[in-house]
Amino acid sequence: MKQVLIIGESSMFREYLRQKLEENGVGVSIGINALDGATKIRNTLPDLIIVDYHLSRNGVMEALRPKREDPNTVNIPVIIFAQRIDQKRLIELIPYNVKKVFNKPIKIDALFAAFSELLGIPFEVDKSPGIIEAHVNDNIIFVEIAKGLNRDKLELLGFKIMEFLNIYEIKVPKIIIMLSDVKMTLTDAPNMEKLLDTVIKVSRAKLRHVRILTLDDFTRQFIYEQKKYDDIEVVSNLQFAVDDLLSGIDLLDIVSGEKKAEIIGDRLLKAQNRDSSEIVALKFDAEIKSVTNELMENMLEDLKIAVIEDDFVIQELIKTTFIKTGATISYFSNGEEFLAVIGNEEFDLAFLDLNMPKIDGFGVLKVLQSRNINYPVIVLSSLAQRKIMIQAVQMGVRSYLIKPVKAKDILKKSIEVLKANF
Repeated sequence: MKQVLIIGESSMFREYLRQKLEENGVGVSIGINALDGATKIRNTLPDLIIVDYHLSRNGVMEALRPKREDPNTVNIPVIIFAQRIDQKRLIELIPYNVKKVFNKPIKIDALFAAFSELLGIPFEVDKSPGIIEAHVNDNIIFVEIAKGLNRDKLELLGFKIMEFLNIYEIKVPKIIIMLSDVKMTLTDAPNMEKLLDTVIKVSRAKLRHVRILTLDDFTRQFIYEQKKYDDIEVVSNLQFAVDDLLSGIDLLDIVSGEKKAEIIGDRLLKAQNRDSSEIVALKFDAEIKSVTNELMENMLEDLKIAVIEDDFVIQELIKTTFIKTGATISYFSNGEEFLAVIGNEEFDLAFLDLNMPKIDGFGVLKVLQSRNINYPVIVLSSLAQRKIMIQAVQMGVRSYLIKPVKAKDILKKSIEVLKANF
């Protein structure tokens, strides 16, 4: 039996890989940090080592250096996952028999193709269309699905929801499943059932706190015909679903509520202009409670963060939040200043105020969309109206914070969007 050693501090990340590898007859060992990983390399002599570059204790080199010095382990191939590695550090990895370096978020099909190549074992991956994105706002878990229901990505979704529950310490899960351009047929029924069962089981959400947003009549009929989903509401209006979950009002008690809500229209739910080859980019990682300052520093030290915000207090708050990480932070007092540099500078994360002089946040988002610039954007806004949030979602924003914000909220949201494994 082939043996794989996984070295990483994210329990969910390790568990997902363990599950997939063991399903394919591969034995798996776990190293929870650099020191433990180095010991496991020596004792288990695995056929492949998978290691997260951003280990908080001593670092990845402390795990790989003893491997290089031991003739019994020097030739074991290594796969590395990283947020980002510059050219200099890539060169440093060559002597350690690193065969593949995957920048996060990792494409699932490419990852298992690498496993097949290095282990000589075929891995079956669902290659059917499917894009899944998940995010949390106002303690509502939003799940967006487009193109189709891919089973491998539905499995990842379960791990993602578990992460959200831990990061945000959500006690009463509320979930909106947005089925963008998904046209269901009878052949999709098993995958639709897997989607709903996964969400309900992992989140432990009450069915009355789950909303399915769709324009597809077949999907609506299928869910209503399944007795076990009796309390799940199927709606066609995002604003109504959000307001309803936040207010705690049950849809069953409101006959005409949806008619009164502002109709969002087809732009959100109908086919969107997405690359069909796009692979799910679920942000998926360890519990917030286990994320140490050292791990944050390792993760962020090479990152470039843009703050497009005219409020000096917010600028200072973000600076204070990241002061020990080593990240490079650039400040722009309005959208015009920021757009003037995006052709010459790249950023890994942006904090964006919506209400600014000259060019506001929505103007910035339009330009980013038109230029196909897709690094994570966290919207900071004092505009708490739900229609503003929905407009931001339509513009591609997956994360936002309502002012006034606290450092811990900035940190949690940054971890969600930056510590991306898949």
